[in-house]
Amino acid sequence: MENKEIDQLLSDENEHLDKLHKIVKETIAAEDLIIHNLSHPPLEILSPGQKISDKVARFGGSWKFIILFGVILTLWIIFNVVAVGHYKFDPYPFILMNLILSCIAALQAPVIMMSQNRQEEKDRMRSENDYLINLKAEMQIRSLNQKMDLLLEEQIKTLFETQEKQFTLLKDINLKLDNLYNKA
Repeated sequence: MENKEIDQLLSDENEHLDKLHKIVKETIAAEDLIIHNLSHPPLEILSPGQKISDKVARFGGSWKFIILFGVILTLWIIFNVVAVGHYKFDPYPFILMNLILSCIAALQAPVIMMSQNRQEEKDRMRSENDYLINLKAEMQIRSLNQKMDLLLEEQIKTLFETQEKQFTLLKDINLKLDNLYNKA
């Protein structure tokens, strides 16, 4: 009788471990795809125009550009005010300077917008990576919940079996006590 109970307990324990192993294997298999996507993101292939737009946007939005542009404009104005005769290539209303500034602004704006569009694409890819990381964490939490449920289920089952054995033992003790009282 005891051998059968021990065999049954061992069999139940093995079944319980098999369930836990199955949960772990399923979790690892599901996480492999996410980990692969996170560790091997698609390579970004840039066209020459995209590289140029990134460089122009990087330079156009820097203090180096602002200071250099301010110095050039100041020199332009000083030269055209101080210069004598035919050396003045753009006299006082500075029409040529206004034309150049307008052209620079007209060309720089779409180039910066192209760079911003690429930055939006990078931000979208980052948000997808964040989503994958959150999904991985959610899967791990779900796996932990499954393991906890399984462990609680096994504990409750063991408690009921232990209680059943205790009731059986109590009945046996009670019968033996009744037999002792009846004999006395």
